[in-house]
Amino acid sequence: MSQLEQFRLGKDEFFRDAPESPLSPSQHRDFTGLRYYKENEALVFELVAEPFPIQDLIAMRTSTGGEAEYVRWARVSFEVDGQEAGLTLYREQGSGHIFLPFQDANAGGETYGAGRYLEVLPLGEDRVLLDFNYAYNPYCAYNDGWSCPLPPSENRLQVAIRAGEQTFEPGH
Repeated sequence: MSQLEQFRLGKDEFFRDAPESPLSPSQHRDFTGLRYYKENEALVFELVAEPFPIQDLIAMRTSTGGEAEYVRWARVSFEVDGQEAGLTLYREQGSGHIFLPFQDANAGGETYGAGRYLEVLPLGEDRVLLDFNYAYNPYCAYNDGWSCPLPPSENRLQVAIRAGEQTFEPGH
């Protein structure tokens, strides 16, 4: 079993069994697992992050109409299916954790309409690892009781990212 398969099994177990799961009680009863794309090695990138000269604090709109603040940190560029793509990386205030919200061309169909998130692994200096096989839906994709930052317009891709978690289907 691959590391990705183990991760996905653990996530499904968390969603099914953990009290902190974003699923409602009725969703828990019918839950059999999340839907994922097959592992796609072409969507794993080691990239140079190009930090912005001025790293502004920005307010991202949330799914419930509020705002969440992040530092607009750096830009990364890569190619998907022969198309150039670029995304902005954000840092959480205080922790410095790198946050990547994005929306791809499949949003509203195969992937959650409001977009997905990706954990970015720093590799040292300004290098980062983006493994879209780990792209995931924010908690608001499962339950309206959650408030989630929405990807800013600069992180809306024109290309499909066929990796990671797909649209949640209750009862699946």
